[in-house]
Amino acid sequence: MRVVDSVLSGVMEFEPRVFQDERGDFFESYRKTTLVDCGVNVDFVQENQSRSRRHALRGMHYQIHQAQGKLVRVVVGEIFDVVVDLRRQSATFGKWFGTKLSAENRRILWVPEGFAHGFLALSEFADVLYKTTNYYAPEHERCLRWNDPTVGIAWPIETTPLLSAKDALGKSLRESECFD
Repeated sequence: MRVVDSVLSGVMEFEPRVFQDERGDFFESYRKTTLVDCGVNVDFVQENQSRSRRHALRGMHYQIHQAQGKLVRVVVGEIFDVVVDLRRQSATFGKWFGTKLSAENRRILWVPEGFAHGFLALSEFADVLYKTTNYYAPEHERCLRWNDPTVGIAWPIETTPLLSAKDALGKSLRESECFD
């Protein structure tokens, strides 16, 4: 697997090696030793899958307690995946990183604890699969506003995305609980 560091410390993209023949193709979507070699020694406790329709935006989610690291990939379609650094002591606090993940490019994104995470479905449907390092805890879940001008995420959409009621009520960076 090829590892690509992002502009945010700890956030990494993985490009798996794909083996193709007349039957189709094969690739490793997860190998613990690859993560460990990159300094990510975690255990995953939960795996989630979502299906989103075009222009659905999920995020920007994080858990202030029971924080979750996430290993994210797309099994159908394409998304624009975004992370925002919410670690107050970080040199990149409040900065964002975005990348396209798709079933075609097979890229995998590692999102460490301390980051808000969200994505926009770019294809008709997008099925996203992600492993987490901690269990979902709704009482600790927080939501950063997807369009906070302080953060300035450049979403590739010209209209208002489809949002859940919860995501529409996301807080600005200034109002958000962050990680110390």
